[in-house]
Amino acid sequence: MPFEITTTRHFSAAHALRLYDGSLEPLHGHNWVIQVTVRAAGLDPIGVVMDFHELERQVDAIVAPLHNRHLNETLPAGLNSSTENVALHVGRSIAGEFGGLSSRLSRGALPVSN
Repeated sequence: MPFEITTTRHFSAAHALRLYDGSLEPLHGHNWVIQVTVRAAGLDPIGVVMDFHELERQVDAIVAPLHNRHLNETLPAGLNSSTENVALHVGRSIAGEFGGLSSRLSRGALPVSN
């Protein structure tokens, strides 16, 4: 029986999506929600999937540089500031930050903008 823990983090950021014709839509902001879920086949020796506070700290370290920023200037060069690419950026960052844990990510970085 697999076990999961999820942390949800919030940030606000502006972006201007690059459109198909190469133009930019008007600059606007969203409140973003990032959910990261870690799955384990069993519990560790103290009965948890992982240290929940460590999961929060690591996800916060990835999300903090995006908060109150212009995503077109914050995301890696060439990456359009779509919701999907924000998820890709956060997911890649999580994989790099967590190392071996990335194989245990059940759902990584799912931004929902509103």
